[in-house]
Amino acid sequence: MRLHGRRTVVIGGGQVAQRRLPQLIATGADITLVSPSATPSVEAMADAGEIRWERRRYQDGDLADTWYALVASSDTAANDAASAEAERTRTWCVRADDAEAATAWTPATGRIDNITVAVLNATPQGRDPRHSAALRDAIVEGLRDGTLAAPHHRTRTPGVALVGGGPGDPDLITVRGRRLLAEADVVIADRLGPRDLLDELPPHVEVIDAAKIPYGRYMAQEAINQALIEHAKAGKAVVRLKGGDPFVFGRGMEEAQALAAEGIPCTVVPGISSTISVPGAAGIPVTHRGVAHEFTVVSGHVAPEDPRSLVDWAAIARLRGTLVLLMAVDKIGAIAAALIAHGKDPATPVALVQEGTTAAQRRVDATLADVGERAAAEEVRPPAVIVIGDVVAVGPDSAPPSDDPSAD
Repeated sequence: MRLHGRRTVVIGGGQVAQRRLPQLIATGADITLVSPSATPSVEAMADAGEIRWERRRYQDGDLADTWYALVASSDTAANDAASAEAERTRTWCVRADDAEAATAWTPATGRIDNITVAVLNATPQGRDPRHSAALRDAIVEGLRDGTLAAPHHRTRTPGVALVGGGPGDPDLITVRGRRLLAEADVVIADRLGPRDLLDELPPHVEVIDAAKIPYGRYMAQEAINQALIEHAKAGKAVVRLKGGDPFVFGRGMEEAQALAAEGIPCTVVPGISSTISVPGAAGIPVTHRGVAHEFTVVSGHVAPEDPRSLVDWAAIARLRGTLVLLMAVDKIGAIAAALIAHGKDPATPVALVQEGTTAAQRRVDATLADVGERAAAEEVRPPAVIVIGDVVAVGPDSAPPSDDPSAD
């Protein structure tokens, strides 16, 4: 229904209204709520001026000049009276407590891009809203991840999408990232991206390996940039699939700059960064009330004594919060020594989480004093996220934090 600027009446301010009102507000409808009470969320909508709230029970005549009514109060008699008025005035009226008494039914709806999917089982003996919602969800999810599509009519936008694939578990890529993968002609993939997703791509999709293996084979950044440019200029939809987030030590901006210089459209799709997801998967909160009020992320690919280092290790050592290190496995001994030399307690807990969020995940615990030896003895290999700080010792069995507000 096209409700923009048109009178819409909602009777009842409970949970049903709370769920339905945002969609009605989004249509631009002129909404009046009739209810003696409302949930805090509905009251906030009234306070924000998104709806008008008449704090009283339904009265005959409330649906005058109304295009659409939602009857959702807990007063059955009032609902019956409102339904009867809607019938008399030929007003489209949805009733939450008794669909048979309504003059309209609401389908289970979902949206993907500019498409609305609506599912309604209209037979009285089979009208199960849960079944309709489940079918809607299956259709929308299929459209999002590309498993449901019309291949000859799919929308394909030439250009490049820099997609953050998340920490490794294929289920942790964003919905938008997965959909763009399904629409791609070319995928240029990092080693740290969710590799299992590549097997789901149709046979016609060209996959280019852009792996950068530490101290091993790698595709130069200039070659990656050139591949992005060439395929995009050929009119293809290109996905640059990265691990984590494109702009967290991912050289995403370098690639965006190279594309911009050639006038090529570029879409950035943020990803779940391993800096918080991998510690979380290992049971480590990077912040915790009363323990850490901040966390700092540092690249450890350059040793502290290296003149190329941009990190102020003395300042880092003075911080009381959590330190998260990426690309630091082979430098962790030198980093730990630098932190201790600048005053960090050698007993500070450390955790090394290898292959976080994947089936191969493992966690090695140590202290700042012995983490170098522990990493070598346990043969920790990249990719691994290293967490330094008291949060390493926090777990489900830990004592709850103090109720002191200063600990928040």
